[in-house]
Amino acid sequence: MREGISDYTKLTVDLRRHMWKAGVEIELRRLIWQIAVMGKYISAKIHESNRKLAGLKNIFGEEQLALDKSADEILKNQLQFSGFVREYASEEQDSVIQIGEGNEKYFITADPLDGSSLVETNLAIGTIIGIHKESMLAEGRNSLVAAMYITYGPLITMVYSAGKGTHEFVLNREGEYVLSEENITLKQRGDIYSLGGLRKDWTPEHRRYIEFLEKEGYKLRYSGGFVPDINQVLIKRGGIFTYPALVKSPKGKLRLLFELQPMAFIIEQAGGMATDGKQDILSIKVEDLNQRCPIYIGSRYEVEKAKEFLTSS
Repeated sequence: MREGISDYTKLTVDLRRHMWKAGVEIELRRLIWQIAVMGKYISAKIHESNRKLAGLKNIFGEEQLALDKSADEILKNQLQFSGFVREYASEEQDSVIQIGEGNEKYFITADPLDGSSLVETNLAIGTIIGIHKESMLAEGRNSLVAAMYITYGPLITMVYSAGKGTHEFVLNREGEYVLSEENITLKQRGDIYSLGGLRKDWTPEHRRYIEFLEKEGYKLRYSGGFVPDINQVLIKRGGIFTYPALVKSPKGKLRLLFELQPMAFIIEQAGGMATDGKQDILSIKVEDLNQRCPIYIGSRYEVEKAKEFLTSS
């Protein structure tokens, strides 16, 4: 049982009722619920996966598992009939796809299956969704109205925010998402850190920052999956995830539109911060679908401290 559940009645609050009580507008809450249901279909695909490659490569030159393709098709095809989505953009597509009639209210970005390479080792993976009210190619703070991610692990959990706090739901045996934790709030300072990139490729500023965390006694927790690592920071109530600018890759690895914007939205709603080391992630304008960006995301203390190291001469 998650920390914060004081009695059984909280377990009986399902996703739709929670959003209604929170005042989320009707079309948005229907859309969030529909995407959460799609997570059940993706989970079923994960369980039946034979771990064989699809024999394809996605547009970013990475080997694409059959599972990635299946997750993308589930989202795209189901959203096409949602009645609320005009356009769909995904890591597995090379352009924005119009899936509605042209007058729908929302635009969806998706990382259909973050960390799919971890399936073979039976580690947790996830789906990341951003819901925009206007063009995706904008500052996230101006376009995002909601974000969510689904974690496929020992439990299937869904975390969402519609700008009214950050909340976690667990898929129960009856197939309903029920409230686990409401209004999750990060501590000002945590005690774990999760970091990507090889040490030999770090910039001197980033190296000094990590050495500071090590001297302060932070515990390293890194799975290689963005969703489970962010989920750990959130559920543990603090800490930091970083995939920095590297000497040979100054823009980092993770994609601003599909991964960083939605997670920044969720973490900010939990009282945390997300930055590229200098400016807030949600203040960076998206110029193209493949735009990458360094990331420092988590508790305010760790993120502010990162900015100090990265901007010092």
